[in-house]
Amino acid sequence: MNINIENLVSISEANQNFSRVARLVDEKGTAIILKNNAPRYVLLDYDLFRQNSVVDDADVDAAATRILAKHIRAFEELAK
Repeated sequence: MNINIENLVSISEANQNFSRVARLVDEKGTAIILKNNAPRYVLLDYDLFRQNSVVDDADVDAAATRILAKHIRAFEELAK
């Protein structure tokens, strides 16, 4: 992924003006959020994420099934 300096946003700006950061992602596809002046987080358009994702829906479904099976009692209790 190429980092464009126009896509850099401080964490305080992202916190105070998230709608501006969302518009930046709409326009550029990504935003890099800096924490202590160092890249820390990446916010990207969901379609771009899905195109570049190495995990497919079947993997997500399998992981969800494993988690549900492992913690079924907790989920049943929460459902009450």
